[in-house]
Amino acid sequence: MEKYKHKKYVYSMSLLLLGIVMMGCSATRLSLKEEKMIPKREFRGAWIQTVYQNEYKNMTPAEMRDDFIRKLNYLKACGINALIFQVRPEADAFYKSKLEPWSRFYTGTQGLAPVGDFDLMKFLIGECHKRNIEFHAWLNPYRAGASGSTTFAPSHIMNKYPGRFIKYDNLIYFDPGQPQNRQFICNVVEDIVSRYDVDGIHLDDYFYPYPVPGVPFPDDRSFKRYGIEKGYTEATRGDWRRENVNMLIKELNETVHSIKPWVRFGVSPFGIYRNRKSTTDDSGSFTNGMQCYDDLYADVLLWLKNGWIDYNMPQIYWEIGHTAADYSVLISWWSQHTEGRHLYIGQDVARTMKAGQLTEKMRYERELSNIDGNCFWPANELLWNNKGVADSLRRNYHRYPALVPAYTYLYNHKPKEVKDLQAEKNSEGVWLHWNADMNPMNLSSANYFVIYRFAGNERVNLNNAANIVGFTRSLSFLLPYDKKKGDFCYVVTAVDRFHNESKKGVRVKVKL
Repeated sequence: MEKYKHKKYVYSMSLLLLGIVMMGCSATRLSLKEEKMIPKREFRGAWIQTVYQNEYKNMTPAEMRDDFIRKLNYLKACGINALIFQVRPEADAFYKSKLEPWSRFYTGTQGLAPVGDFDLMKFLIGECHKRNIEFHAWLNPYRAGASGSTTFAPSHIMNKYPGRFIKYDNLIYFDPGQPQNRQFICNVVEDIVSRYDVDGIHLDDYFYPYPVPGVPFPDDRSFKRYGIEKGYTEATRGDWRRENVNMLIKELNETVHSIKPWVRFGVSPFGIYRNRKSTTDDSGSFTNGMQCYDDLYADVLLWLKNGWIDYNMPQIYWEIGHTAADYSVLISWWSQHTEGRHLYIGQDVARTMKAGQLTEKMRYERELSNIDGNCFWPANELLWNNKGVADSLRRNYHRYPALVPAYTYLYNHKPKEVKDLQAEKNSEGVWLHWNADMNPMNLSSANYFVIYRFAGNERVNLNNAANIVGFTRSLSFLLPYDKKKGDFCYVVTAVDRFHNESKKGVRVKVKL
């Protein structure tokens, strides 16, 4: 993901193109009909990478705080409701860890602590939650060295157990075939989920490494020790590799949910699961490129069928009409293979805006009922407002706020309504106050609240995102001042950690 490696693995070929190719302009204003299509619930994520980034090492903690506050305020204004932040780029940490050293991409030298042991992840979680933005901790499970010249800290696991690692394509990887590596990765996730208030654990598309033509992955030693003894042969080594990844995914899912049932475990795999070999074979899409299943040994459909991941976020980074990997073909294919789990579409902002296809992609994504949102790669393209993408999201596609889709397959109960809702005027304006159970360890307790507004005799409709005034994680809310006068009805609902919302909400009338 980090360096657009996908491009070199997609080969041109004339293919049968499926789906509808629609013409449009990314800055087009939405019609009234299209406004009604803006969903109340939609995952709107953005990835922030740290690998290969050198900006942080030159910042003081104060500068870093200011920079991220600016970024989060901007992303919030763009309608983003989930941040996916890379906290472990190469078996190191952007947080305080006893298992892995501080990242060189954070402080400049691996193992060197930041000033005052400044814990960036802890800070970001707090700032995200102030804005009611989810925080998903993004980890690269197997990568240990992002370059062949990485200087490992003495405490890095590579220095402790060099025999558990493999060098391939100038990168260093945990050998996925060694069970002790799988246990170590689970220990890292257990540590994060236990100590931090994360909303999700997120893995990207790097499982077994992207293959280099003609260069086999050198895992003979672990295959002989762990594969052959289980009955695998050279002809079925691919099945053994897939099983190694399957066990990691299963065990990570169990690790996360055994500690905090509300924390979601998600994966953003490469955009092509398999290429269809014939018109009667439904195991793949009408595409021609690198494959999750055959090349990265990532059996995403199995994980979905077994309920081992809570959301799937395939990186469909190509254009509508791409000859080898048509966006419309892939988005349709994935929408037919959700297995009841949430499906979010990974969007390449730069390629989308260069092709002028933001309008087409957003319309297409919302027309398919099994798709629950998008994640934008990378967040910097939004922050730079590449070709007006941030303006278009803010004014059009994200013009109304959205709740993250509820994870009802994890917990399907509505939280209790708020109590004692009152309005109070003071020098700051009009405040709403209420009471609610907010025990963080109680699954049915409120995690945040939604405030709706309705004018005069307007019918209360909690399904329309246009009626949402805002969100808060406190028991009070200062009503925004927009110069509107008259009688209004405000409704406050409670939302739990799984994003289940209380049924009707509690009302109070306010004269402005």
